[in-house]
Amino acid sequence: MTPPLAPWLLPGHVRRHPHVPGGSRPAAVLFDRDGTLVADVPYNGDPSRVTPMPGAREAVDALRAAGVPVGVVTNQSGVARGLLTRGDVQKVRLRVEELLGPFAVWAVCPHGPGEGCACRKPAPGLILAACRRLAVPPERTVVIGDIGADMEAARAAGARGVLVPTAVTRAGETAAADLTAPDLPAAVRLVLGSALPAREPR
Repeated sequence: MTPPLAPWLLPGHVRRHPHVPGGSRPAAVLFDRDGTLVADVPYNGDPSRVTPMPGAREAVDALRAAGVPVGVVTNQSGVARGLLTRGDVQKVRLRVEELLGPFAVWAVCPHGPGEGCACRKPAPGLILAACRRLAVPPERTVVIGDIGADMEAARAAGARGVLVPTAVTRAGETAAADLTAPDLPAAVRLVLGSALPAREPR
Protein backbone atom coordinates (compact mmCIF):
# COMPACT_ATOMS: atom_id res chain seq x y z
CA MET A 1 0.00 0.00 0.00
CA THR A 2 1.37 3.41 -0.95
CA PRO A 3 1.81 5.68 2.09
CA PRO A 4 -0.15 8.94 2.03
CA LEU A 5 1.64 11.99 0.69
CA ALA A 6 2.94 14.12 3.55
CA PRO A 7 4.49 17.59 3.80
CA TRP A 8 8.14 18.21 4.48
CA LEU A 9 8.90 19.67 7.90
CA LEU A 10 12.23 21.40 7.45
CA PRO A 11 14.58 22.09 10.36
CA GLY A 12 13.45 25.04 12.43
CA HIS A 13 13.95 26.64 15.79
CA VAL A 14 11.14 24.71 17.45
CA ARG A 15 9.44 26.17 20.52
CA ARG A 16 10.71 24.36 23.60
CA HIS A 17 7.84 25.18 25.94
CA PRO A 18 4.27 23.99 25.30
CA HIS A 19 1.54 26.45 24.53
CA VAL A 20 -0.26 27.76 27.60
CA PRO A 21 -3.99 28.16 26.90
CA GLY A 22 -5.65 31.51 27.43
CA GLY A 23 -4.66 35.03 26.65
CA SER A 24 -5.67 37.23 23.75
CA ARG A 25 -2.65 36.69 21.52
CA PRO A 26 -2.42 33.83 19.04
CA ALA A 27 -0.52 30.69 19.92
CA ALA A 28 1.41 30.96 16.62
CA VAL A 29 1.44 32.90 13.37
CA LEU A 30 2.16 31.05 10.12
CA PHE A 31 3.18 32.95 7.00
CA ASP A 32 2.93 31.99 3.36
CA ARG A 33 6.38 32.36 1.78
CA ASP A 34 6.19 33.56 -1.84
CA GLY A 35 4.33 36.83 -2.29
CA THR A 36 3.96 37.27 1.46
CA LEU A 37 7.32 37.08 3.22
CA VAL A 38 9.46 37.31 0.08
CA ALA A 39 8.87 38.44 -3.48
CA ASP A 40 7.30 35.74 -5.63
CA VAL A 41 9.93 34.36 -8.02
CA PRO A 42 8.30 31.32 -9.71
CA TYR A 43 9.96 28.02 -8.79
CA ASN A 44 12.87 29.79 -7.16
CA GLY A 45 15.79 27.63 -6.03
CA ASP A 46 18.36 30.44 -6.11
CA PRO A 47 19.05 32.09 -2.73
CA SER A 48 20.44 35.19 -4.45
CA ARG A 49 16.98 35.92 -5.85
CA VAL A 50 15.30 36.04 -2.42
CA THR A 51 14.01 39.55 -1.67
CA PRO A 52 11.93 40.29 1.45
CA MET A 53 8.55 41.91 0.98
CA PRO A 54 8.20 45.42 2.41
CA GLY A 55 7.85 45.34 6.18
CA ALA A 56 8.54 41.60 6.48
CA ARG A 57 11.39 41.87 8.99
CA GLU A 58 9.49 44.42 11.07
CA ALA A 59 6.44 42.16 11.15
CA VAL A 60 8.14 38.93 12.19
CA ASP A 61 10.35 40.73 14.71
CA ALA A 62 7.25 42.23 16.36
CA LEU A 63 5.76 38.76 16.78
CA ARG A 64 9.00 37.36 18.18
CA ALA A 65 9.25 40.26 20.62
CA ALA A 66 5.71 39.47 21.78
CA GLY A 67 6.66 35.82 22.37
CA VAL A 68 4.55 34.47 19.50
CA PRO A 69 6.18 31.63 17.50
CA VAL A 70 6.37 32.24 13.76
CA GLY A 71 6.42 29.65 11.00
CA VAL A 72 6.20 29.26 7.24
CA VAL A 73 3.69 27.19 5.25
CA THR A 74 4.44 27.05 1.54
CA ASN A 75 3.43 25.18 -1.61
CA GLN A 76 6.48 24.27 -3.71
CA SER A 77 5.13 22.35 -6.68
CA GLY A 78 8.40 23.01 -8.52
CA VAL A 79 9.68 19.91 -6.72
CA ALA A 80 7.00 17.72 -8.29
CA ARG A 81 7.60 19.37 -11.66
CA GLY A 82 11.32 18.53 -11.52
CA LEU A 83 12.34 22.20 -11.33
CA LEU A 84 13.49 22.16 -7.70
CA THR A 85 15.15 19.71 -5.32
CA ARG A 86 14.80 19.46 -1.58
CA GLY A 87 18.28 20.97 -1.39
CA ASP A 88 17.12 23.98 -3.41
CA VAL A 89 14.19 24.53 -1.04
CA GLN A 90 16.55 24.25 1.93
CA LYS A 91 18.98 26.80 0.46
CA VAL A 92 16.19 29.28 -0.05
CA ARG A 93 14.96 28.64 3.50
CA LEU A 94 18.39 29.44 4.87
CA ARG A 95 18.54 32.67 2.88
CA VAL A 96 15.10 33.72 4.08
CA GLU A 97 16.27 33.17 7.65
CA GLU A 98 19.44 35.16 7.03
CA LEU A 99 17.26 38.09 5.98
CA LEU A 100 14.28 37.71 8.31
CA GLY A 101 15.57 35.73 11.29
CA PRO A 102 14.71 32.22 12.47
CA PHE A 103 11.32 30.58 12.12
CA ALA A 104 10.03 27.96 14.51
CA VAL A 105 8.75 25.62 11.79
CA TRP A 106 8.78 25.28 8.01
CA ALA A 107 6.03 23.15 6.48
CA VAL A 108 6.46 22.58 2.74
CA CYS A 109 4.18 20.84 0.24
CA PRO A 110 6.40 19.41 -2.54
CA HIS A 111 3.48 17.91 -4.47
CA GLY A 112 1.81 18.90 -7.71
CA PRO A 113 -1.81 20.01 -8.06
CA GLY A 114 -2.98 16.62 -9.31
CA GLU A 115 -1.27 14.37 -6.78
CA GLY A 116 -4.13 14.29 -4.29
CA CYS A 117 -2.14 15.26 -1.21
CA ALA A 118 -3.79 16.77 1.85
CA CYS A 119 -1.12 19.43 2.34
CA ARG A 120 -1.21 21.60 -0.78
CA LYS A 121 -3.05 24.81 0.03
CA PRO A 122 -6.02 25.34 -0.06
CA ALA A 123 -6.05 22.02 1.80
CA PRO A 124 -5.28 22.38 5.53
CA GLY A 125 -2.44 19.86 5.85
CA LEU A 126 0.47 22.31 6.01
CA ILE A 127 -1.19 24.34 8.75
CA LEU A 128 -2.16 21.27 10.75
CA ALA A 129 1.35 19.81 10.47
CA ALA A 130 2.94 23.08 11.59
CA CYS A 131 0.56 23.32 14.54
CA ARG A 132 1.38 19.77 15.60
CA ARG A 133 5.10 20.52 15.43
CA LEU A 134 4.60 23.62 17.59
CA ALA A 135 2.11 21.89 19.93
CA VAL A 136 -0.44 24.68 19.43
CA PRO A 137 -4.16 24.41 18.62
CA PRO A 138 -5.12 25.45 15.08
CA GLU A 139 -8.03 27.50 16.40
CA ARG A 140 -5.52 29.71 18.26
CA THR A 141 -3.31 30.10 15.16
CA VAL A 142 -3.27 32.84 12.54
CA VAL A 143 -2.26 32.38 8.89
CA ILE A 144 -1.05 35.41 6.92
CA GLY A 145 -0.97 35.12 3.12
CA ASP A 146 -1.53 36.93 -0.15
CA ILE A 147 -4.01 34.77 -2.06
CA GLY A 148 -7.31 33.04 -1.53
CA ALA A 149 -5.74 29.57 -1.19
CA ASP A 150 -3.98 30.73 1.98
CA MET A 151 -7.26 31.91 3.46
CA GLU A 152 -9.11 28.77 2.42
CA ALA A 153 -6.44 26.61 4.02
CA ALA A 154 -6.72 28.61 7.23
CA ARG A 155 -10.49 28.13 7.33
CA ALA A 156 -10.21 24.42 6.58
CA ALA A 157 -7.74 24.00 9.46
CA GLY A 158 -9.91 25.99 11.86
CA ALA A 159 -7.35 28.82 12.01
CA ARG A 160 -7.77 32.55 11.43
CA GLY A 161 -6.62 34.08 8.17
CA VAL A 162 -5.39 37.58 7.37
CA LEU A 163 -5.01 38.46 3.70
CA VAL A 164 -2.33 40.96 2.65
CA PRO A 165 -3.24 41.62 -1.00
CA THR A 166 -0.63 42.16 -3.70
CA ALA A 167 -0.83 42.81 -7.42
CA VAL A 168 -1.62 39.14 -8.05
CA THR A 169 -4.45 38.90 -5.51
CA ARG A 170 -7.81 38.64 -7.25
CA ALA A 171 -10.56 41.04 -6.27
CA GLY A 172 -12.80 38.11 -5.38
CA GLU A 173 -10.17 36.74 -3.03
CA THR A 174 -9.96 40.05 -1.22
CA ALA A 175 -13.74 40.29 -0.98
CA ALA A 176 -14.00 36.76 0.40
CA ALA A 177 -11.31 37.20 3.07
CA ASP A 178 -12.47 37.43 6.67
CA LEU A 179 -9.76 39.98 7.45
CA THR A 180 -7.38 42.02 5.30
CA ALA A 181 -4.45 44.32 5.98
CA PRO A 182 -2.59 46.67 3.62
CA ASP A 183 0.86 45.33 4.54
CA LEU A 184 2.62 42.88 6.84
CA PRO A 185 3.25 45.26 9.76
CA ALA A 186 -0.43 46.22 9.72
CA ALA A 187 -1.42 42.54 9.67
CA VAL A 188 0.73 41.88 12.72
CA ARG A 189 -0.65 44.92 14.54
CA LEU A 190 -4.10 43.48 13.89
CA VAL A 191 -3.00 40.10 15.22
CA LEU A 192 -1.38 41.52 18.35
CA GLY A 193 -4.22 43.97 18.95
CA SER A 194 -6.53 41.21 20.16
CA ALA A 195 -8.82 41.69 17.17
CA LEU A 196 -8.84 37.96 16.37
CA PRO A 197 -11.12 35.91 18.63
CA ALA A 198 -10.36 32.20 18.56
CA ARG A 199 -12.35 29.97 16.27
CA GLU A 200 -14.34 27.23 17.89
CA PRO A 201 -12.43 23.90 17.88
CA ARG A 202 -13.41 21.72 14.93
